[in-house]
Amino acid sequence: MAPFIANLDMYRKVPVDLLEGTRRGSILSTIAIFTMTTLFFLETKAYFSSTLATSLALDSNSDPNIRVNFNITMMDLKCDYATIDVVSVLGTQQNVTQHVQKFPIDQYGVRQRMKARNKNQHDVQLFDSTIQETIEELHADGEDAISLDETTLNVALQENTYVFVDFFANWCSHCRDLAPTWETLAEVMYEAAESRVEEHLERNPDHHYSDEDYEEAVKVQLPVMIGKIDCVDHGGLCQRMQIQAYPTLKFFVDGEEMGDYRGHRTVIEMAHFIAEMEKTHKGKGGVAQDATEIASDRTIQTKEHEDYARALSASRHHIKHSWHDEDHPGCQISGFLLVDRAPGNFHIQAQSKGHDLAAHMTNVSHIINHLSFGKPFSKYFLKDGLKNTPPGFLETTKPFDGNVYITQNEHEAHHHYLKVITTEFEPEKGAQNSKYNKKEPSRAYQILQSSQLSLYRSDIVPEAKFTYDLSPIAVSYNKKYRHWYDYFTSLMAIIGGTFTVVGMLESGIHSVSSKKRR
Repeated sequence: MAPFIANLDMYRKVPVDLLEGTRRGSILSTIAIFTMTTLFFLETKAYFSSTLATSLALDSNSDPNIRVNFNITMMDLKCDYATIDVVSVLGTQQNVTQHVQKFPIDQYGVRQRMKARNKNQHDVQLFDSTIQETIEELHADGEDAISLDETTLNVALQENTYVFVDFFANWCSHCRDLAPTWETLAEVMYEAAESRVEEHLERNPDHHYSDEDYEEAVKVQLPVMIGKIDCVDHGGLCQRMQIQAYPTLKFFVDGEEMGDYRGHRTVIEMAHFIAEMEKTHKGKGGVAQDATEIASDRTIQTKEHEDYARALSASRHHIKHSWHDEDHPGCQISGFLLVDRAPGNFHIQAQSKGHDLAAHMTNVSHIINHLSFGKPFSKYFLKDGLKNTPPGFLETTKPFDGNVYITQNEHEAHHHYLKVITTEFEPEKGAQNSKYNKKEPSRAYQILQSSQLSLYRSDIVPEAKFTYDLSPIAVSYNKKYRHWYDYFTSLMAIIGGTFTVVGMLESGIHSVSSKKRR
């Protein structure tokens, strides 16, 4: 074994006297050195850089909920009616208001500065429970609330200073409940007018009225004309009046619409509202003030009724009478939802506790300003924290942003379908701060989206619907670095490979040139 080891020599030397330098060899040696230097530099650069590796695995996220961030502008839906419902296989949440804000949008698309105060739709008394008579019993001596159409409405607005109109639909349950209260309100107004005429006769006993003169005198003293319009029979008129829900109670002064009544629908509360409108318009009280006393006598019959009326008056809502529908046709809804990690949907629809919405007047055209899942990234983190993700990654987490979905016809709405993919990645170390845990990967949610225009039955109110489903497969992005032994192996391969290739090249050139000299 010893002689074998002694004779083992892989680096035998050639005597210097047998070596001969050539110009060709010098040129090839320079090329070899340049080649090795270049490859050394590129290999070292590659060693200190990294590549992005993608891996797939079952989603191991154990969080019970997932956050949905949204900012959506409803282009033709008032904040009064815009609500959000969340539905999943684990349950349903209706009219979600927690972490949700609404901002009215005017007809120019400009957001109002003050957010809507009716974030949680306000509970109003839908009818006067002290009215015991049915609508048939109240109509036994004639209808005091006058049925109007387009022609008679115009006449009523021209001949009366104050007109209070109930726009209703005969199929609407809230309208049927309100009917006895509305008829009683009309009777109270007539009683107030008759009371004024009787006082005049008492002060002037020599003055006698014929039946016709008496009726005309009552009409002159009538505080307000109480009317009603059936929107089923007069759909065109209601559509021009922008009636989107039933019942809608509109008040007119000198033929001009002053806004919708949104207070408690009791006789005494509406009488107070009429008295306030008269006082605002004339600067002093009048017959309408007398009507409030008659309304109290008519409806307050027990101590409980009195306490109830006092409680309603304490919660009376002041109305901006100069408000017009056309000034606030839209609503911007923003915030976030915490939904179950299960297939489900959330939808923005028009609904009201005190109204039945007109399906053909409901337009849910919308702009999606922002829609994403998961905890939103801070501006600080967005600057450097996403360097360990593929190009365009941030856009895949919010593909809906800036999209506009407009419906051109009635009974239509856009439905959106979202496949939500859990994505984990290591934040860039330089982007870490106290808000981020260095040991845990950051998590985001990529979205694969599609949308379609859906048609509704004529009796169903359209809704903007967002259906989501979480993918069971999660995606992970990780930086991959080269091992040190790979680097050194490559360096040796560069040295040996360069010497071998250049040596073969020199031998080939030498052989060719030797043959030519012979």
